[in-house]
Amino acid sequence: MRGLETVIGLEIHVQLATATKLFCGCRADYFAAPPNTLTCPVCLGMPGALPVLNRKAVEYALRVALALGAQVKRRSHFDRKNYFYPDLPKGYQITQRQVPLAVGGELRFWVEGEERRVRIRELHLEEDAGKLVHTPAGALVDMNRCGVPLVEIVTEPDLRTPGEAKEFLRALRTLLRHLGVSGADMEKGELRCDANLSLARDGEWGVKSEIKNLNSFRGVERALAAAAAWQRERLERGEEIRLATFGWDEGRERLLLQRAKEEAHDYRYFPEPDLVPLEVSEELLEKVRAGLPELPWARRERFVREYRLSSREVEVLLGEPELADYFERVAAAVGEGREAANWILTEVLRFWQGSPPLPAEELALLIQKVRKKEISRTTAKELLEEAIGGKESLERLLAGRAVRQLTDEAELEKLAREAMSQHPQAVADFQAGKTQALGFLVGQVMRKTKGRADASKLAQIFQRLLAS
Repeated sequence: MRGLETVIGLEIHVQLATATKLFCGCRADYFAAPPNTLTCPVCLGMPGALPVLNRKAVEYALRVALALGAQVKRRSHFDRKNYFYPDLPKGYQITQRQVPLAVGGELRFWVEGEERRVRIRELHLEEDAGKLVHTPAGALVDMNRCGVPLVEIVTEPDLRTPGEAKEFLRALRTLLRHLGVSGADMEKGELRCDANLSLARDGEWGVKSEIKNLNSFRGVERALAAAAAWQRERLERGEEIRLATFGWDEGRERLLLQRAKEEAHDYRYFPEPDLVPLEVSEELLEKVRAGLPELPWARRERFVREYRLSSREVEVLLGEPELADYFERVAAAVGEGREAANWILTEVLRFWQGSPPLPAEELALLIQKVRKKEISRTTAKELLEEAIGGKESLERLLAGRAVRQLTDEAELEKLAREAMSQHPQAVADFQAGKTQALGFLVGQVMRKTKGRADASKLAQIFQRLLAS
């Protein structure tokens, strides 16, 4: 149907990387812990157990709010959201509904080189629930995640395509990692998303479809595309769209109807009686504001301006703050950002496992030797792999091998003539118009010199000799 516009809003849950949970002293690093070992009377909701708010979680949430340009409420409240589910031992979740921590703000991101901005409706703190593990024998419950701090970010319905939603989440992940508040790993559940989609005509919105617990960028894009197609098909048949909640089957790439509903679920919210209102002082706000790093969109613009990098190169480098920091250290030591980015993205990134595989100073030394033509790029690649895979430093490897590049024209011409005499068929092929034979001849010399010959100069010598 023509004239229909897709309208998308997101509700994102971000696990904060605090050492302990939101309202108790239990460790929050539940991911690798044995099931049901990181619990206490508070996070299990035992009678008489009282919650105590985690200050670090508040500071992390304030970091996110300030980075998004949101208005922080100096006095916010906690509420109880009541519902019954096997992984919610208290029978309620402590969250913020009536007065959230912050409202407003926006996130800047790019889609195919064009800037987009999505407004933020609100940002609030809440605790996570436990986790159900489904097995052939039945469902198991792990309470380790109960009480892990979350910040929920609710957007305005400003997104217009599933692809935009995916890129928005990528940009949010980059921001969260730069702020140091979350690993934001979707596979680990550190970043989860509920999406709402409706089709609008002439500015009039239709009924929304809700998709719960999306946990991959690809899943977000495909689930939203499927929901749009589902609504469009029914409208084309003249059917009425009813409020519905879906799950997403990643393996079969299809929506699963969880429930159809005529009105919102009644969670019987009421103020949390065991927690006083959260008051944010000017002193705390200034402390958090002073600790903010350079934000990703500012860093992006600087990388493009100072280092002449493409949007795609910048996106990859900024995806992990440590990778971006590593690039800047190498670029500073080399004195050339483009060359540093080229080496990191083509040669180093494949060895990256969350931390540098080689000290920045060593990589810079290698790049400088290639630029000065002291060694060939081929030799440099071999040394790089040897340094990463072995126990010796690059400096010791350089000292222990005769790696100086062979550039003397007389010696190169001698080697070229030897190769031509040994491979007369390649010479005949080149003279018959088969230009790929030149690469074969250059390769023979490079093999003989173990990569030390200057390949570009060698190719020029071959072309001169073959033309005579």
